[in-house]
Amino acid sequence: MASSKPLGRMVSHVILDLDGTLLNTDGIVNEVLKVVLVKYGKKWDNRGAQRIVGKTPIEAAAAVVEDYGLPCRIEEFISKITPMFSDQWCNIKALPGANRLIKHLKSKGVPLALASNSPISNIEAKISYQKGWKESFSVIIGGDEVQNGKPSPEIFLEAARRMNADPSNCLVIEDSMPGIMAGKAAGMEVVAVPSIPKQAGLYTSADEVINSLLDLHPEKWGLPAFEDWVEGTLPIEPWHIGGPVIKGFGRGSKILGIPTANLSAEFFSDILSEHTSGVYFGWAGLPTRGIYKMVMSIGWNPYFDNTEKTIEPWLLHEFEEDFYGEELRLVIVGYIRPEANFPSLESLISRIHEDGRIAEKALDLPIYAGYKDAPCLKNSLQENHCH
Repeated sequence: MASSKPLGRMVSHVILDLDGTLLNTDGIVNEVLKVVLVKYGKKWDNRGAQRIVGKTPIEAAAAVVEDYGLPCRIEEFISKITPMFSDQWCNIKALPGANRLIKHLKSKGVPLALASNSPISNIEAKISYQKGWKESFSVIIGGDEVQNGKPSPEIFLEAARRMNADPSNCLVIEDSMPGIMAGKAAGMEVVAVPSIPKQAGLYTSADEVINSLLDLHPEKWGLPAFEDWVEGTLPIEPWHIGGPVIKGFGRGSKILGIPTANLSAEFFSDILSEHTSGVYFGWAGLPTRGIYKMVMSIGWNPYFDNTEKTIEPWLLHEFEEDFYGEELRLVIVGYIRPEANFPSLESLISRIHEDGRIAEKALDLPIYAGYKDAPCLKNSLQENHCH
């Protein structure tokens, strides 16, 4: 998903957006609006999220009231949803790569600001549940502290002023179009991390478009590089899933020559919302057969144009027969690359085989090899947990 546009100036200061960039607030928004709209006899359509991403709370509420023809004033609607959102701040999780980025930049002495269209009280409440965040930012500024919210550049210019930084020396990282427009209008460099799937083509005004914060390379902007990549892989906090194989040796197997185990995504909606699309790797356990190296994609599979996010593990092993219906347990330990579009099936197959070679080699490294002995690969997931 990386932009082909050449990257611009070197920078010294970083300004981060909060909702959708650092925090996974989309799920909370969807849940609250789903509940509220039912009371008005309406059904929340997730596509409506595109209308409210990056807007101030008042603008977002106005859009919902207008789109759904709600029989209430905007102020009344806000008073109804505000306490519901406040109750959920403690449940919001950091997006993949957010903690890593904040810790890295802070440890390297890079001045950091947080600039969000949300009111300052909401920002402080949300980040109070994220360990180490508040003290990592030299400046925290809310939409109610400036005259105009994004897409006005005012909030970013004020953040630069408070950091004693020239706007041209600032890098903005944003997930929404209003935020990107604000950053460019402020004369800053802008990296877009779109929070709405399959919309990267709309973000061409940004200086770079990346799939997730895991794919940010600060050295492109003159900032200290991450030092945690190992042999082309990024170690991640291990997580595990399991379930019956709904398609063993599916279409992927026939085309790729690698056993593809299709799992039912409906059982993993929470996991799919927490983890960015891309290519991962780890260990796979088929209790009646053994434990195998595995590379796995999460995403929409652009080549096949899937409409729903899917999980597709590929077992790096040759099997005599199909394993349809068997229980498959996975421990995911590392990340390789973002999801990408490929011009042809041949180029897709070539890249998947390359991913397999990277995973095969990496899983022999001590940092990953020990997870092969995780109890949950062999026993019931209900009885054991992988840590």
